[in-house]
Amino acid sequence: MSDPVYRQATIDDAEAVAAIINTVIEEPNPVGFDGPTTPENVRTWLTRQGDAGGIFLCLLDDEAVGFSALDFDTQEPDISVLGVWLLPKHRRKGLGTSLAELALDFARDKGYKRIRGNLPEHNETALSFLSGIGALVPIYNPEVVFELPIYEGHD
Repeated sequence: MSDPVYRQATIDDAEAVAAIINTVIEEPNPVGFDGPTTPENVRTWLTRQGDAGGIFLCLLDDEAVGFSALDFDTQEPDISVLGVWLLPKHRRKGLGTSLAELALDFARDKGYKRIRGNLPEHNETALSFLSGIGALVPIYNPEVVFELPIYEGHD
């Protein structure tokens, strides 16, 4: 297996992103998606984001195995919304952390001050992951929004 490759997704990656979404939503505690999606929906999402947001892929041997997404908050322009998804067999290998860091670097470059996201109840894996990247996650009531401050000068 080759080293992972990370890059920002393009319209041409819509099928790969949709395939990942359609896999992770089948899990007991899906995060961030209400149901299956199509490549066309992903293309619409990417187009809507414009330069204010981005989807970032992790590829292993040219196969997309996960992605992070950074989307803008229309109500609060200095806030962006973060999500990270990996295919089950590629978790706990540091790939999600790298995807999150790529999205956070993007957020800093765009001038966002805070990151938000949703954490469903009973998803200890996501809770552990988010705590590991520094998110201020509510431990006793995880069915709420987490927040991660963005600091300038992060290496």
